[in-house]
This record gives sequence, structure tokens and C-alpha cells, in this order.
Amino acid sequence: MGYSRQYYYKLCKQVIQDHGVEQQVIKLVQEKRKLLPRLGTRKVYHLIAEVMRQKAIRIGRDKLFTVMRDHDLLIAPRRRYVQTTNSRHRFKKYPNRAKDIVLCKPDQLWVSDITLIKAEDGYCYLNMVTDAYSRKIVGYAVADNMEAESMIDALRMALSQKQSFATPMHHSDRGTQYCSELYISLMKRNNCIISMTENSDPYENALAERMNRTIKEEFGLDRIVKSKALVYKIVKEAVELYNYHRPHLSLKMETPDERHKKSRLLNAVGT
Repeated sequence: MGYSRQYYYKLCKQVIQDHGVEQQVIKLVQEKRKLLPRLGTRKVYHLIAEVMRQKAIRIGRDKLFTVMRDHDLLIAPRRRYVQTTNSRHRFKKYPNRAKDIVLCKPDQLWVSDITLIKAEDGYCYLNMVTDAYSRKIVGYAVADNMEAESMIDALRMALSQKQSFATPMHHSDRGTQYCSELYISLMKRNNCIISMTENSDPYENALAERMNRTIKEEFGLDRIVKSKALVYKIVKEAVELYNYHRPHLSLKMETPDERHKKSRLLNAVGT
């Protein structure tokens, strides 16, 4: 075939070596996926890059995409969810004050949205309050109903951990829960600026909706969960993993908690 015996055996040796390297990389990927099962390839690469360097494994990000594609490890997108917003009600609605805000610190803008989670024994509803600057979930509540009394626990959690001098803007859709007297009065008592979407355009609350999608898709909550009790446990674990372990592309691969703490410290020093 026009090749020397020496070249043939050299090629065979290289194939075996490449296979061994790929197996090491796959093992590293699977270790990260134990905690974050649907972690994307770029984030995986960030988490294993230092270990690969220590092991003298020379695989770049593009090559990692190829390896993961060959082993069927790429994450396929999933779709879509039930609308939970009812904006036809008697309560006062507030204007969108968040559309022109320039983010520069934590506790400046919180975004919130409610999403449905299906269990074999019924429905659960998850309300999350996310800090828009750090992408950290600062409050969440899970209940088997969407009443304001249940969903307001997410806001209470967020308020309990905010800096004492902060006056966050709370942005949400115009759902009954967010416009209720209970929810509004709690925000006013804590000097929160109230902002709401004005149209049916999902981009008006895009970050909150994206957070719902991330938590559901990456932690298995977009499928039917075995029980409501299990939903509570999965949500708690998902929030912990997301805040403290999942690197974020928009945060230059910092975790939301890392960015949140660092920015708070810098702002405290600056003041």
C-alpha cells in the first residue's frame, strides 16, 4: 500500500495512545457530570483544563467537542414549558423600570419568575429570585400551589441575605402572586423598587425565564419527577450546585457565588 512496516506500527501505536488519552478525558468529564449531569462542553473544559495540563493531556476545547461527540456526550437541548402567568386580575400593575438599568453590583436588580414542575402525584411550582448581576439564586420557594402565601418565601429568603443598605429592584411579570397585596407590601416594607413587564414579550423578563430553563433542564426537573417530596429535595440540591459549583460563561467561568462574594467585597472596600 506504499507504507513501510515501521510507519504502520508507528500508526498503530499512535491510535492506541490516542484511545488511552480519550479514555482519560472521558473519565474526567464523567466525574464532573456526576455533580452537574447536563453541564455544557465549554464549562466542562474549563473545569478539567488544569487537571489535563497536570497529566500532560494536550486536548483543546475544539478537540474536546469532537471527543464528546464521538462518545455521545454532547448535551441536546430540551423544550419547552407551561405558561404559569395570569395577568388578568384586579391588582395594581407596575411599569418596567428594569429595561434601562446598567448592572454594576449585587443586590441591584433581582429577577423572579414561577415555573411548573410535574410529579407523578401532582404539580409543584418553583419561584426563584435571581440576582441579575451575579446570576446567583438568592431566594427560592417550592409549593404544590401558586398562591402568594407560598411563593413569597422566595422573596423572604432573598431579603434575609441582602446587604443591609441595599435597595434592590425586584423585576417580575404581572402574575397574580407578584401583584398581590401580600407580595407588594413586603417589597415596600423593605424599600424594594418594584418593576414588572409591560407586554407579553418574554424578553422583558428573559433572565428569569432562562434561569427556570437552566435549573429544569440541567437538573432533571423538566421531566416527570417520582413524587412532590422528591421535587423539594432536587430543587434544594440544584440551587446549591448551580450557585456554588457551576461555572458561568457570562461570569468568565466564575460560579455565581464567587462573583457575588467578590463583587460585594469590592463594593464594600470602595465605599
